[in-house]
Amino acid sequence: MSVITEKKNHATPGKAMLASVTGYAMDGFDLLILGFMLPAISIELGLTSSAAGSLVTWTLIGAVLGGVIFGHLSDRFGRIRVLTITILMFSLFTGLCAVAQGYWDLLAYRTLAGIGLGGEFGIGMALIAEAWPAEKRNRASAYVGMGWQLGVLAAAFLTPLLLEHIGWRGMFLVGLLPALASFLIRRTLSEPEAFVRQKEAGQPLSFLQRLRLLFKDRATSKASIGIFILCSVQNFGYYGLMIWMPTYLAKNFGFSLTKSGLWTAVTVVGMTFGIWLFGVLADRFARWKIFVLYQIGAVVMVIGYAQLSDPMLMLFAGAVMGMFVNGMIGGYGALISDTYPVQARATAQNILFNLGRGVGGLGPLVIGALVTQVSFTAAISLLAAIYLLDIYATLFLLPKKQGAGDTLGAIG
Repeated sequence: MSVITEKKNHATPGKAMLASVTGYAMDGFDLLILGFMLPAISIELGLTSSAAGSLVTWTLIGAVLGGVIFGHLSDRFGRIRVLTITILMFSLFTGLCAVAQGYWDLLAYRTLAGIGLGGEFGIGMALIAEAWPAEKRNRASAYVGMGWQLGVLAAAFLTPLLLEHIGWRGMFLVGLLPALASFLIRRTLSEPEAFVRQKEAGQPLSFLQRLRLLFKDRATSKASIGIFILCSVQNFGYYGLMIWMPTYLAKNFGFSLTKSGLWTAVTVVGMTFGIWLFGVLADRFARWKIFVLYQIGAVVMVIGYAQLSDPMLMLFAGAVMGMFVNGMIGGYGALISDTYPVQARATAQNILFNLGRGVGGLGPLVIGALVTQVSFTAAISLLAAIYLLDIYATLFLLPKKQGAGDTLGAIG
């Protein structure tokens, strides 16, 4: 194929964005319908609160494994090809969840689906970084982060409408539809030009060689540790809140499934706005300062929210809390892309973010245990403390430069 023809087929910013957003929306839809379905699954299969929470935890542990595997394969063989494989794997095992007969086979299907899910975030973010100009990388990454929220909103609206009629098994089959749409979209894409150039420029790296690029000097090592901390806090707080909040609202305030869905929808609208605003601000001002602003907001809002008892006030305060707690995800993709070179970009994205997902997977277990032993208010209050660790990592570990990342000397 000629060079001219090859260039015409490279991923354009618009197509790359559509592919990445739909893939991440698929992930958000799947995990949130699981949160809504936990009570129904627990009743039918006789699960304890800890066992139910472990279904989420092991989905996220699978995502860690998938992130490590598929991040390297994406850097080696191509963004689009490996994304397609992850979607097929995710779809197959999500569908098999619909025929689970007990805890252990459902746990296995969720873990294997999580392995497929694990490739989505990092590969999509790498694709965006290589298809969009560096000066717009923060807002482009934020748009991908908003895709998750679109999937969550779809789950919040569709689950109350469908769960009563098709049951939790039918909902797992509904979860296959966005995966199919994402797969069809990605069939029209070719690799981004930046990836093709680096692949033609030298010999492929081994996994260990790529991994060493995450710790190639002191500054890079500090950045990798700092990013891991941010991703861990992000996911722990997000999953701890979003998985158990519908159950908490139902038990303590008598919220119906529809009303819990409304709370989730309003909170997610706040999250979506927060992600969008983060991308806009981070392209205009120093990104690390925007991280600190959001982290302080998260501490204040989580502590304040835990003291509320009025259901209507909780509804709207949830939107403000969501803006700060989840808005920071708008900056992770750009931060990681700026910090590491093309030949290790998807590896870095997937390893660091999905290791954070693995830590975050403990959120539902920890919150579930605290709810049982103490109270939900105490559990939520504890979450505020972890954002203080976030502030430390941002101030003392993260690189302060942005808009780089296409060469090995990306750390500033």
